[in-house]
Amino acid sequence: MTVAEEPENTPRAGQRGKPSGLRLAAGSGEPRPGRDGTPGETGGPDGADGPAVPGGPVDGPDRPPRGQDGPYGPGEPGGYEALPPDRMQAILEATKQVAALLKADGHPFALAGGVAAYAHGNMARLQHDADFCILPEDAGAVADTLREAGLPVYTPPEDWLLKARCRGQDVDLIFELTRRPVTRELLGRAEILPVDSVHMPVLSPTDLLIGLLNAFSEHHCDFSGVLPIARTLREKIDWSRVRRECGAAPMPGAFLHLLERLEVIAPQGTARTGGTDAPERPEGDRA
Repeated sequence: MTVAEEPENTPRAGQRGKPSGLRLAAGSGEPRPGRDGTPGETGGPDGADGPAVPGGPVDGPDRPPRGQDGPYGPGEPGGYEALPPDRMQAILEATKQVAALLKADGHPFALAGGVAAYAHGNMARLQHDADFCILPEDAGAVADTLREAGLPVYTPPEDWLLKARCRGQDVDLIFELTRRPVTRELLGRAEILPVDSVHMPVLSPTDLLIGLLNAFSEHHCDFSGVLPIARTLREKIDWSRVRRECGAAPMPGAFLHLLERLEVIAPQGTARTGGTDAPERPEGDRA
């Protein structure tokens, strides 16, 4: 008696069949189509023999091959697996790379904005860009340095900064802070601090807060981002200088009044010793 052989892909009785022309994702037991949307013939990538590669992108015409430079500068692999794990780390990586380039070419600069507050001890998560203060007369040379390193630099409509891209993040190169040109005196007051293990000049806490308060206007007056910085750095800030340089303006004045009501700083005219207006702590709260 001759028994006819069943086709290889025909399911036996009680056995779940696997659709023909689909490849299995490694470890999943479920079929998945090929990269181009058509069914693959085997378990390997692009129809090659062997198990499918779990996770990670597939090289193609829309992204650089693995191991080659990405679109944002030298040393960036094309695979997603090489990207930092979160937005905050991506901003820190961009900050370190740009600072290293500026230091190597001898450009005077100071870190500003949220990353500067982070360097001074503020623990709020970074969600925006990296800011650097540079001299107005040095802006062209700074742009050349970054372009030579493969970073795109462009001039936005705002006439007080340049913008660059590094590791997928925006980088602001600021040569005018709230209508005041960046000066060598401002950069000279910067403190050398580590930023994720790379040391660089960082705006002093007082200069940092003055810049943030002077940016307040009728169209932009969000205290929520500056309040944690003022709380965290209050012992490091020269509040008398803050009042002198920006306290007369309505929006910064309102913010300083809020700090008084919250007892972050003492009311004007009752400054404590040590050069700050931070209120004296009760005995039980002192270290």
